[in-house]
Amino acid sequence: MASSLTKDSVRPGTPGSEKTFFGHPRGLATLFMTEMWERFSYYGMKALLTVYLLSGGVDAGKGSMGGGLAMDVATTTVIVSVYSAMVYLLAMPGGWLGDRVWGPRKTVAIAAVTIMAGHLTLALPGGQAPFFAGLALVAAGSGLLKANISTMVGHLYDGPDDPRRDGGFTIFYMGINVGAFFAPLAIGTVGQKVSWHLGFGMAAVGMAIGLAAFLLGTRNLSPQSSVVPKPLAAEERASWLRKGLLWVIAATVFYGVVGFTGHFTLNWAMIPLTVIGLVIPAGVLLRIKRDKELTSTEQSKMTGYIWFFVAAAVFWMIYDQGASTVQAFGEGKASTSLLGFDFPTSWYQSLNPLFIMALAPVFAWVWVWLNRKDKEPSTIVKFSMGLVLIGVSFFFFLIPLAMAANGTAVSPMWLVGIYFIQTVGELCLSPVGLSVTTKMAPAKYASQMMGVWFLAVTAGDSITSLLSNPAIAGVDLSGTAAVFGEAALAALAGFAVWMYRRKVKSLMGDVR
Repeated sequence: MASSLTKDSVRPGTPGSEKTFFGHPRGLATLFMTEMWERFSYYGMKALLTVYLLSGGVDAGKGSMGGGLAMDVATTTVIVSVYSAMVYLLAMPGGWLGDRVWGPRKTVAIAAVTIMAGHLTLALPGGQAPFFAGLALVAAGSGLLKANISTMVGHLYDGPDDPRRDGGFTIFYMGINVGAFFAPLAIGTVGQKVSWHLGFGMAAVGMAIGLAAFLLGTRNLSPQSSVVPKPLAAEERASWLRKGLLWVIAATVFYGVVGFTGHFTLNWAMIPLTVIGLVIPAGVLLRIKRDKELTSTEQSKMTGYIWFFVAAAVFWMIYDQGASTVQAFGEGKASTSLLGFDFPTSWYQSLNPLFIMALAPVFAWVWVWLNRKDKEPSTIVKFSMGLVLIGVSFFFFLIPLAMAANGTAVSPMWLVGIYFIQTVGELCLSPVGLSVTTKMAPAKYASQMMGVWFLAVTAGDSITSLLSNPAIAGVDLSGTAAVFGEAALAALAGFAVWMYRRKVKSLMGDVR
């Protein structure tokens, strides 16, 4: 990617003060490339995940080759949902390790190696064992990286008031969407049309390029990124190691006995992870809300924030089914040809980043334009808009579901419409959620609240897993009744947030 490296008057001592990257510290180029290739590997693998799990089974589409794990849609949805939940759940311990043990820079390097090892493990033949081991490594590495690389972007600037800071994060997030857009087109095509394991191997190569870019460009990063902000004392480190070792031994013994006696099934792993994905978000919110050290104003803001958190969990519960339920429908019930051009179904996963890159600048301009006219919707109204739109996307989903009921392969444009509506909803809710999280965070938990926001994704995906798992609720999430129910739930939640907007606004205090 071509970069704009020119002379610029930057504060002396700022990383990259001799040259800039589009007017920003040169270290931004390093982090941009690292994140772009990490997202390339992550979204490339995720684009293959559902189609690989379905391939060879009765629900697989005609466009995919065999050789997958031949699972049904319900089990596939459980696995994809638990995987997504764990990625976002592990962002919290990832941030803790960066703050207390390794520092952000070292944590990102370890994360990149872990992710690369995970993709290489996925590339191995051998069925379920290497697949789930690889998935666990990728989830762990992604959690480590997610929490720390954004922190390192912030280190490049002269505090929160640096006028270049927001622009720097905008460029950085473009790297996410560039990588996410090209990944399904490249990795998805190779995985579906040539070899699943070669596709997973390509994801490992992508992460290797990202790691190389990071290591070669570390000299341009802020020295602050190598500092451990609050290192563990020797006693604390020993205590954490003891506790961690005890948990590992207990889990190893327990699952060893279950496996040795021949009782192990996927649900011995899936159900505990689903429960963890629900209990931890609830526990974290309860712990913060019950903290006696918070002022009455902070307590009020946390009560208001819980409204946003629950609304966001409902949103992500439906939105993340774009990679499971909706993708499975595209694999089995939609045509893989458009205007005479055949395409792999993994390409559907390129639509969301494409729409984000096209629409995000438009939304930014519209909000500013409305603000000048004193007509910009409030945070609460934007949230309710996001919820209603995600509900509309599933009401829209009902149309191709009905059309495909008699075995007819529907046009892929129906799925394009679903992803488009969901992206518009995301642009109403997600940036606002990030902003309101920082604004409403109690001072004591300022550095932890971004991880709390990610837990809304964990909770939403865990609910999806709970509903889809035949051993628990056994709901057919690809059925008309379930899709209608979820659509109605989101629309009602959006309406409820709007109806109680004055109540929530009063709880928010001075936050607007």
